[in-house]
Amino acid sequence: MRIEEDVKLDYKDVLIRPKRSTLASRREVDISRRYKFKWSGHTFDGIPIIAANMDGVGTLSMAKYFAEDGNGLSVAVTKHYALDDLQAYYAEHGNRNIWYSIGVSEKDVEKLDAFLASDVQKGGNGIDKLCIDVANGYSEHFVEFVKRMRDKLPETTIMAGNVVTGEMVEELVLSGADVVKVGIGPGSVCTTRKMTGVGYPQLSAVIECADAAHGLKGFVCADGGCTVPGDLAKAFGAGADFVMLGGMLAGHDLCEGSIDEDENGDKFVTFYGMSSDTAMQKHSGGVAEYRASEGKTVRIPYRGDIAETMQGILGGLRSACTYVGAVELKELSKRTTFIRVTQQINNVFGTS
Repeated sequence: MRIEEDVKLDYKDVLIRPKRSTLASRREVDISRRYKFKWSGHTFDGIPIIAANMDGVGTLSMAKYFAEDGNGLSVAVTKHYALDDLQAYYAEHGNRNIWYSIGVSEKDVEKLDAFLASDVQKGGNGIDKLCIDVANGYSEHFVEFVKRMRDKLPETTIMAGNVVTGEMVEELVLSGADVVKVGIGPGSVCTTRKMTGVGYPQLSAVIECADAAHGLKGFVCADGGCTVPGDLAKAFGAGADFVMLGGMLAGHDLCEGSIDEDENGDKFVTFYGMSSDTAMQKHSGGVAEYRASEGKTVRIPYRGDIAETMQGILGGLRSACTYVGAVELKELSKRTTFIRVTQQINNVFGTS
């Protein structure tokens, strides 16, 4: 047993210090990014925000909306769509704004292989971005799976995770991941930290993992923990290349979930983590006897059209850039100074 006494921080623990700026308006800020991926050689050009691969968020409707929006935002679509539905989407809308998601089961691989053998894939509109998602990215099995997918798909951009430490980011980048997903337990409907005691404060995880990835020409995606637009600014300021959103995008028309109405006429949508009882009952027939649920199910107010929410998210990000004088999003991390706003803890016993 050992204890690390270095301070580790979440988004709520800091604010961004304002700096003098030559910008006269948010309109002058460019929040798009251009990246060339290490392994696939493909180029990303757009706003680096990704809707999470969760039921009710990573939907084909969301992907279609982002494709039509034209800003380059994308969706890691939930892996639970039927193969026919996925092929139909790719055939009609192409692959620019969608990440095909899989776990590490042979069932996932069989479905992927079926897609790769289809006419859609052969026609050039098929899978070019793959999101390999597991709760615990620290297993040797997962690392070997990433290597296997890289060998199978040498020209596909691969995002893999989740991890929270620099050494594991380096392992995944060297194993073939172009982007590593960072975050264990910060999500609004994730209970991993409560159920297992395992996790890492998200801001510090992003800072440390971005440093590790960038040294190897890899990228990181900050996954989880954002509850307001300012959290995205903090994530990008900490060095994230992409930010993945779940709860902030839940509850809208595009989420394809059922809408319930209470006795007062107020509308609600059910939102749940992918390791929750609800998700495992829906997709696996229940929680396996050897494990426990690590997610929760909540009812959130129905939020209607997503356009207003997206305007708030993107407007907040542009505004953050104006406060520190970042003309482009890529400058934000260079212009960011974080200020601690939480109480300093002097020792492991909590005495201040």
